[in-house]
Amino acid sequence: MGLTNDAHDSVVGRIGPIIQVDRLKPKNSAGRDLPTAIGVALGLGALVILSIIVGPIAWYPLVSLAIGLAMWEVITRLRERSYIMPRTIMILGGQAIIWASWPLGPAGALGAFSALVLLIMFGRLFHHGRQRAPVNYLRDTAIAIFVLAWVPLFGAFAAMISGLSDLGVPGSLFIFTFMICVVASDTGGYVAGVMFGSRPMAPAISPKKSWEGFAGSMIAGLVAGVLCVVFLLGGHWWIGLILGAGMVLCATLGDLVESQFKREIGIKDMSGFLPGHGGVMDRLDGMLPSAAMTWLVLGVLAS
Repeated sequence: MGLTNDAHDSVVGRIGPIIQVDRLKPKNSAGRDLPTAIGVALGLGALVILSIIVGPIAWYPLVSLAIGLAMWEVITRLRERSYIMPRTIMILGGQAIIWASWPLGPAGALGAFSALVLLIMFGRLFHHGRQRAPVNYLRDTAIAIFVLAWVPLFGAFAAMISGLSDLGVPGSLFIFTFMICVVASDTGGYVAGVMFGSRPMAPAISPKKSWEGFAGSMIAGLVAGVLCVVFLLGGHWWIGLILGAGMVLCATLGDLVESQFKREIGIKDMSGFLPGHGGVMDRLDGMLPSAAMTWLVLGVLAS
């Protein structure tokens, strides 16, 4: 039975404003609210730039806060899927890994990491008490150690980039180099992927990541690496090439690691903490392994 003209007008009148409101909120291909996402990104960028200018006194707390939030997201998601994770101990231990790197460098971070791994390994044995054998011991212990390496240990290397000032260049310039290369890689990959992307890199893990996007990331990362190392750090151009290539490779693989992680536990985002972006870990997935690569390249080769 068809609608009368009056009924039709009534339905259209009610649906019209909804359509108009929806059009006012453009979304990207992932279904995210672009204006909100851009606003959040600009706010985060300003916070990062301010912390870089201030130096390690602000950079360490910023990294520490980001790692703490990312740890909470990852562990909470795992606990929702019945993994046994001592969330409080792991978050506090993750903070110890980061802050131990300030006075002691990589030795402090690795020492705190090792102590926390021992605590996790031994503590999980008696989660159900002394009278019962632990269930899923290997699974839970392995994933806990993976999370500790994936988030706070790599995060400690991100924090330690600010301590590379003993090479004769202010630590803030090393952090700027790291952030500029990250942004260049992301931008180059996005533009190339949108304009030319047609061949999926790993369709079973991340269908939207293409080889064309990877090529765009690599070109932009190499250019940014060379320019930053030569003009900001006063280093050799070939160090910039190694830095750019290493960062792009680590960022791409880090993206795929998180995609597989979320695929296995059946989620889209780690959380909704950052509107338009998902969770904090969704923003750090490629940056954390890239930070470790940056510290290795600049800390070893540049010296």
